[in-house]
Amino acid sequence: MAGSLPMTATPDATPSAQPERPGMKDGVCSEFTVFTKIKPGHADALREDLATLAGGSSDVEARAALRQIGTLHDARHVIFDNDTRHMFASVFDGSWDTYIDDFGKTAVGARFDKVFSHTEGFPGVTDPKVKDWFIARQAPAGVFVSSYPDLTVQQIWKDQRVSEAFQAVLDTPEFRAALDNPANAELLATPAFQRLMEEAAG
Repeated sequence: MAGSLPMTATPDATPSAQPERPGMKDGVCSEFTVFTKIKPGHADALREDLATLAGGSSDVEARAALRQIGTLHDARHVIFDNDTRHMFASVFDGSWDTYIDDFGKTAVGARFDKVFSHTEGFPGVTDPKVKDWFIARQAPAGVFVSSYPDLTVQQIWKDQRVSEAFQAVLDTPEFRAALDNPANAELLATPAFQRLMEEAAG
C-alpha cells in the first residue's frame, strides 16, 4: 500500500469529557448500531443509493472517504421489515462523539446525508441535533467481540504497509545473498529474526 495519507479525522489522544454514550467497547474498538424508519415510498430509492455508493467509481470514493476519516473498521446497511426499516452498523476507534463529528468533517458526511435522507426525521449530519437523533435510535449490542481489540485502524494500515515492504525485501536477490553470508549467521540465529522469518512464511 502507498504511504500514509493525510487524515482529517479528529485525534482522540486524551480522555473525552463527553457524556456517557451508548454502545459496547472491546479494547480500542466500539460498536455503533442504529435502527431507523424508512420514509414511505423511499425504500427503492434508498436501495438504489446504497448500490450506487457501493459500486464503480463510488467504491474508489468510499475507500478515499474511509482513509480520510481514519477510524472506521467496517460499516453495513440493511433494509428489512418489508422495506420499512433500515439498519446502519459499524465498528470504530475512539470516542462516540468524535466518530459522529468526523462524519460531518469528512467526505463520509455527504454519503450519510444521501442515505439517511430516506429515513424519517433525519436532521442532517452537520445539524447540532444529529447526535440526539442517533442516540434515540441506537441499540447497543448485547455482545460485541473484536478479533483485534488492541489494534486501531491506523495501526492495522501501518502493519499492512510494513508487511508489504518486508515481503518486497524478501523477494530481492540481495536479501537471499545476505541469508547465505556467514558474516550474518549470528543475526540470523537470534530468536527475534527466526520469529520474523516464521511469521513471513506463515
